[in-house]
Amino acid sequence: MGILDIRPAKRGGSKAIIGIAGVSGSGKTYTALKIARGMVEKPSQIGFLDTENKRGSLYADILDGDFMIGDLYPPFSPKRYSEAIKEFQNAGVKVLVIDSVSHEWEGEGGCDDIANAALQNDKKMANWIGAKREHKSFMNTLLQCDMNIICCLRAREKTDFKNPNKPVSLGIQPVCEKNFMFEMTASLLMENEGKTQRFLKMPAFLFEAFGSGKGYLGEATGRKIIDWINTGEKEDPEITRIKSEMLMACEFGLAGVIAIWNALTPAMKKKLEAHKNICKEAALEYERQAEEGGETPQDTLKKNMKNEKIPELP
Repeated sequence: MGILDIRPAKRGGSKAIIGIAGVSGSGKTYTALKIARGMVEKPSQIGFLDTENKRGSLYADILDGDFMIGDLYPPFSPKRYSEAIKEFQNAGVKVLVIDSVSHEWEGEGGCDDIANAALQNDKKMANWIGAKREHKSFMNTLLQCDMNIICCLRAREKTDFKNPNKPVSLGIQPVCEKNFMFEMTASLLMENEGKTQRFLKMPAFLFEAFGSGKGYLGEATGRKIIDWINTGEKEDPEITRIKSEMLMACEFGLAGVIAIWNALTPAMKKKLEAHKNICKEAALEYERQAEEGGETPQDTLKKNMKNEKIPELP
C-alpha cells in the first residue's frame, strides 16, 4: 500500500479554480457570474457565497434565471469559509462564485486577526504559524472539493516599505495570501472596468477561453472552460463526490476518513478501495504533523462529533 495511484496519464476528472481580482467597480462580480453561467446548463446550478453584506443579491437579474445564494457573516475565518464551501457542494451546486475571498485573509476574524490576537493577549509575537495553518486547511477544501469555483478578490495599491526612506509602489495587487492567485488554475486582474485583464497565471490550455486580455469576458469564456474540462474520460459523479469528501476529511486524521468510509455501501467501498488507501496514508501524515504540534486531528473531530466513539479504518 503506497501513497500514490500510479496510472497512465489521461484527461479527465479536471476542474477549474479561477481567481478574479479588481478594485471596486472593475466588474469582477458581474464577470464571475457570466463566466459561471457559461459553465452550467441552468442558473440554479450556480452558487454564490456572499461576504459583501448581501451585495450579491443586486445581481439577481443579470442571468436567465435564479442562482443559489448564501450569505457568510463575520467572523470570516478560514474554517467558516471551508464550511460554507462544503454546504454548497452538499447542495449540488456545479459552479460556486465566492465574493469575496479577501475577507478570509484580512477581514474581521480572518487570518490577520487570528495572527494578531496573540498580541492582544500580551504575547510578544503574532501567531502567524497558527493563522497560516488555518489558511492551508481552507486551501485544501477549496482545491479538493468537486465544484468548479470562481474566486473574486478585492485589489488595491500596495507599497513596499522595506526602506522607509524610499517606499516603492507595487501597483494594484490582489488582497489575499501572497501565493493564493498562483494556486488557482488561472488568475487575472481586472482593469479598465473589466474591458481589459492582466493575467497573473494563465496556462496554455486556457488561452483560447480567456483570449488576449482585451475585451469583456462572459458566458462564451465559461463555455470554453467547461468544454476543456469535459474533454477526456468521464468519472461517475458520485465517485468524484465521495473522493472529494474523503480528501477533504484527511486533515482530521483517520477519524475523518473513517466517518465517511463507514457510511458507504459495500459496492461503493469496492470501487474506492484504492482511494481509501491513499487517503489513509494522507490522514496518517496529517496526524503525525499535528501530534508534533501538540494537538491531534482526532481531538478536533471528536469535539465536532460530541465525543462519539470512532471506529478503526479496515
